[in-house]
Amino acid sequence: MQHDTPPPAPFLRKLLDSPELMIFGSLILIIVIFMIMAPAAFLSGINLRNMAIEASMMMILAVGMTYVIVTSGIDLSVGAVLVFSSVVSVITMRATGSDAAWVPVLGLVVSLLSGAAWGLINGILIARARLTPLIVTLATMGVALGLARLLTGGIDLTGVPRSIVNSIGIGRIGGIPVIVLIACIFAIIGGVVLHMTRFGLYTYAIGSNEQGARRAGVKLQRHLIIVYVISGLCAGLAGYLTLARFSSTTISGHSMDNLKAITAVVLGGASLFGGIGSMYGTAAGVFIPVVLASGLIIVGLPSFWQEVAVGMVLLAAVLLDQYRRRSRSS
Repeated sequence: MQHDTPPPAPFLRKLLDSPELMIFGSLILIIVIFMIMAPAAFLSGINLRNMAIEASMMMILAVGMTYVIVTSGIDLSVGAVLVFSSVVSVITMRATGSDAAWVPVLGLVVSLLSGAAWGLINGILIARARLTPLIVTLATMGVALGLARLLTGGIDLTGVPRSIVNSIGIGRIGGIPVIVLIACIFAIIGGVVLHMTRFGLYTYAIGSNEQGARRAGVKLQRHLIIVYVISGLCAGLAGYLTLARFSSTTISGHSMDNLKAITAVVLGGASLFGGIGSMYGTAAGVFIPVVLASGLIIVGLPSFWQEVAVGMVLLAAVLLDQYRRRSRSS
């Protein structure tokens, strides 16, 4: 006699239907583990502030990645675009030979435009040339990072205006780091657009049923191009904030940023198959890789274990997404 697979228990069903609840529980568990292993170091003010700033940097990348993944796409180029945007920004600011107040604004504009340009390239190749997002963004990742190294000779550039470092990098408002405030505002705007506007509705429609969205009148190519421009714009902003935070470029420090951003979005309940995801879930999911990386450093594990841990978390998130999809269809 053939038996049907029993449905998940009510509590498990509740967890599957509320990824934010699962993320919060997992995050608490990870924090408790590191608190037990190294309470003084993990709960120090410096470490908490650094985690908040790191999560904020990752949140900016994850905002753009949320839009991309909701459309069932992927963007592997964000870390390289971040590096390239920071490089051209600092080169432009240094070329002015001035410390006037308009120079930091010029640097920000150049960084944003640079990121948006890479997003536009990705979008055109994906939407109009109908190339696979994975291949396109993998290629532009290599090109952007290679160009950044060519422009710098592989050496990090200094000469970032001190006003940027003082006002943004180490600046605080009401005791809260400015970078954290910028990320919060950015995430709120991204969430409002995704969840409360027609653009966000079309984004979900494309990820859920591309052919249906086209028949409903959604200008598919244009919309996808804009989505990838948003992702590139986020990487450009993150590149500028990196300059403010470290007062130099960090060419070799972002090889895992794309994986961390994808992990955060998927942990937040987004489906790699598209049509499902929320900015609220992403905001919760972004802390898990950050807390993992910080905790592993504190307990003294070699840095490459961070990559292992983040990869395992991403794999677990994808398996959970698959299980959630099967559970909902049963």
